[in-house]
Amino acid sequence: MFHFERTKIEGLYLITTDIIKDNRGCFMETYKKSEFIKNGINLDFCQDNHSISKKGVLRGLHFQEEESAQGKLVRCIKGKIFDVVVDIRKDSKTFGKWFYTVLSKSNKRMLYISAGFAHGFFTLSNEAEVIYKTTHEYVNSAEKGIIWNDPDLNIPWPTSTPVLSNKDKQNSYFREIFRS
Repeated sequence: MFHFERTKIEGLYLITTDIIKDNRGCFMETYKKSEFIKNGINLDFCQDNHSISKKGVLRGLHFQEEESAQGKLVRCIKGKIFDVVVDIRKDSKTFGKWFYTVLSKSNKRMLYISAGFAHGFFTLSNEAEVIYKTTHEYVNSAEKGIIWNDPDLNIPWPTSTPVLSNKDKQNSYFREIFRS
């Protein structure tokens, strides 16, 4: 059975599922379309991604523009991450607001992120493996990024010196991307 917890930002759900344990190990469902539909998430996932990151790596904050925007179902299957989303839906009452949670192998929580959010995470453990489903295939030309330490967002990342890709070092400021 799935347990859906709505967050203060519409379109974000923390999800847990029952875990069946015995002397062999454990079993858990990680996605069941009928359960998601019952909770108002009626989407088709079309791509799965698997990311492996070393301690101190920060990936993000990434998003895809309009018609390529992706909903995501994110979970950490090894290690622990500090997972962050920023609402970039211009017509949303929480536009520019962020949400964070810790996802880990031990807590087995998932985060459902509807389309219209920038997403990133910071690796808290020695290594973390993150898998996520998306509702739209990745389109390189549609990808954008918000700089991780944007002073207008003021996200409380658990580091001031993350390991970043060259691409993520070049991400833009929120106000540069979303000027009205």
